[in-house]
Amino acid sequence: MLLSQLPRSLHDWSGALSCAPCWQLTNEALLPAANAHDSAWIVLFGKGLEAGHLARLAQQLDALGLEASLYPAGEQAGIPLLLLGTNRFSPELVQALKAQEWDIDLCHLAALPTLSEPGLLVMDMDSTAIRIECIDEIARLAGVGEQVAAVTAAAMQGKLEFADSLRARVALLEGAPVTILDEVAADMPWMPGLPLMVDALKQAGWKVAIASGGFTRFAGELQRALGLDAIFANELAVEGGLLTGKVSGPIVDAAAKAEALQQLASEYGVVASQTVAVGDGANDLKMMAVAGLGIAIHAKPLVRAQAAATLNHHDLEGVLCLLGALACRDRRWC
Repeated sequence: MLLSQLPRSLHDWSGALSCAPCWQLTNEALLPAANAHDSAWIVLFGKGLEAGHLARLAQQLDALGLEASLYPAGEQAGIPLLLLGTNRFSPELVQALKAQEWDIDLCHLAALPTLSEPGLLVMDMDSTAIRIECIDEIARLAGVGEQVAAVTAAAMQGKLEFADSLRARVALLEGAPVTILDEVAADMPWMPGLPLMVDALKQAGWKVAIASGGFTRFAGELQRALGLDAIFANELAVEGGLLTGKVSGPIVDAAAKAEALQQLASEYGVVASQTVAVGDGANDLKMMAVAGLGIAIHAKPLVRAQAAATLNHHDLEGVLCLLGALACRDRRWC
């Protein structure tokens, strides 16, 4: 079938493609096939996903000499998605897709975790599980917002060593009343899709944790509200009802986040391929590197470039699109 003849809505594709068990994607058409490729994966998802996106992708695959099979269309969290299996993993395709502007999210991955098996997801907190940087909000209420925000931005872009930058920012909070933390916690906006994602993962038998360079006051709030299995975060030192400007205990930095993921995987008996790390900043890259799948969400350019998967148009519901995509592999067109 010519790609130009595919129905606009993915919901109508089953009827149009029901005459063959598998379909091979070529530059202009879908050709019937007996077997589907499954050496690597491409996932496309978005409310506006349509045949035009598949046609554009087909041109990219053709230019790189990649073969791809189209699996039956699926849906996760109300979002249409397509799964394609390829005959090999192509770093060149990864770079090409990241260099282009798309109005949907799409990822080319060497491997995909699945919700049909036990797994572990560890996420950053600030600007990942929640939509703010807590230290910036504390600083704003303490009257040192501009100074702290400038250091935060540089640290998240990888321009400063995280532990040193955290100590510098926390030092600026010395003398602030500890009640400021309660004010921030009371008005802490969750990232859209957070409860949906956590609930779906828990129902699938997954473990969910936070590993954050932020603070236990806020990570603990999320743990209680969502039933998270573990949290790793920094403890602000308090004396006489005031912040001392210091952090108690070892700092949770990039290395500690990676260690937390590996520790939890071992503790829960989760294989490495079923581990997922989600974050937005440079201090999440080590955690992403040791996970079976690293997902960058609304991330800085450095992180988008290095993460295996990127969410540019979706919030945390996009994580479910990626983790639920392999369900399409178990279906056939006829």
